[in-house]
Amino acid sequence: MIQVVISPQSLLQTGIEVESIDNLRLFKFTHQLQSRLEDLLEKNKVGALTLEEEAELNAIEELDRLFTYLNSLLIAQQ
Repeated sequence: MIQVVISPQSLLQTGIEVESIDNLRLFKFTHQLQSRLEDLLEKNKVGALTLEEEAELNAIEELDRLFTYLNSLLIAQQ
């Protein structure tokens, strides 16, 4: 079995934006990356992911966890 790995940082350049909400600057996915995540999650529900898509989903989910944590820290400091 071949293992495919996609580095989460490879998505930073084009998949992340900063949005101002209530005087806070929070990280969020671009519309394109959010749509891709939703597509991959739907395919995952029916077990239709390729190895490459599974690696991509894992990378996006890792970024999601990281930015959820960072955003919670920023909110807590407010």
